[in-house]
Amino acid sequence: MTTWIVLGVILGIPLLVVFYGIGVYNGLVAYKNRFKNSFAQIDVQLKRRYDLIPNLVETAKSFLKHERETLEAVIQARNSAASASSKAAGNPEDSSAIKGLIGAEAVLGDAMGRFFALTEAYPDLKANQNMMQLSEELTSTENKIAFARQAYNDSVMTYNTEREQFPSVIIANMFKFSEAQLFELGDAAEKEAPKVSF
Repeated sequence: MTTWIVLGVILGIPLLVVFYGIGVYNGLVAYKNRFKNSFAQIDVQLKRRYDLIPNLVETAKSFLKHERETLEAVIQARNSAASASSKAAGNPEDSSAIKGLIGAEAVLGDAMGRFFALTEAYPDLKANQNMMQLSEELTSTENKIAFARQAYNDSVMTYNTEREQFPSVIIANMFKFSEAQLFELGDAAEKEAPKVSF
């Protein structure tokens, strides 16, 4: 009888460890999928913004004929950000892709800030119905991006915390669950949405 108990303990402990490891692994997969889904929500809103920007520039072109350099800088920054976003969307686990997107977004934010500062000097452009509508849509999209970024960062924080805690860290290292990158903008000026006032 005691041999059966000893045999049960000898076999039971490794089985409990295996089942616990499976549970930890599945939990890490679930957290990783949550932050990837959260990034997909950011990507949807970024694409919406990238679609609005050329329309804004096109509307402003007739009013800003002598400001070609600024308009080209906005389109170039938009294209770079769209490319970086596409790369990051392909693999949100790649921290270098997320960092590239953060950098491209900072450049785009700076270019959009200069664009809107420039439009302030043109009252006819500010009064243009199409420009006002596009600006309103852009403001709404910027708010949605901020909310999506917050949800993504919350998901990343939960995932990173779980993968760094003991004993999850053992499973995370065994199965190469890498650290996820937060989507944080650099300085305070970059954290503000472009000012749109029409």
